[in-house]
Amino acid sequence: MVFGKQVRLSRITSRGRMLCIPMDHGVSDGPIKGLEEPGKMIEMVARGGATAVLTHKGIIKSLASPPPTGLILHISASTLLGPAPNGKVLFSSVEEGIRLGADAISVHINIGSKEEPAMLELLGSVADSCDEFQMPFIAMMYPRGENIKNPSDPQIVAHVARVGAEAGADVVKTVYTGSRESFREVVRKCPVPVVLAGGPKSDNELDVLKMAEDVIKAGAMGVTFGRNVFQHSNPTEIVRALHKVVIEGETAEKALEALKRGPR
Repeated sequence: MVFGKQVRLSRITSRGRMLCIPMDHGVSDGPIKGLEEPGKMIEMVARGGATAVLTHKGIIKSLASPPPTGLILHISASTLLGPAPNGKVLFSSVEEGIRLGADAISVHINIGSKEEPAMLELLGSVADSCDEFQMPFIAMMYPRGENIKNPSDPQIVAHVARVGAEAGADVVKTVYTGSRESFREVVRKCPVPVVLAGGPKSDNELDVLKMAEDVIKAGAMGVTFGRNVFQHSNPTEIVRALHKVVIEGETAEKALEALKRGPR
């Protein structure tokens, strides 16, 4: 028997893998490079083979036509201008995602910050609402705040990922631990699929592709790369290269060769 979550998950994945381009930065950071015109960027990454894009409700409403890729509505937010950048609050709702035709819902949770208790309450309540409406729930679980000394510590990352799973998320997004072996342990200890957060912008394309290759080989479901895509000189082509690694199973080196050759 097929249920709503399975149907919707199939719209944001390909061959069981996810290549998502998050574009929720406009609230936290403002209209940064690459996201000056979100509609155009969505079209570019869709051409490269992104299985989904992730954004806020206002951007979805501003689109001239339905996006040609899976759609994830992000419903939590904070800004760098405010008093508590690490404290995410509800910015929308699961019901709004249904009205907008979204295929999944996501929230950002910072574990280790002084605002953690309120965010845990948010995490659990959104998970329950997503279950009620058979909407896939992606929990962005970050080790971030006053109590986090090393956000790449594999034990801390595994703990943070596990919180998302225990709260009822269908997919957990979290940070890289620095190696394939250590990330494999994060995946092993998380009872729901894990996808990787892309982190800061890198000028080394091979490093980006290699990180994607390593986490896929570690058992991850996919990657969610933002700045390393929309701030790339050719977003369509870097997504195409990531598609080769994440969805098609190519090595980072072969994908880089194709990227250097350019479109055919």
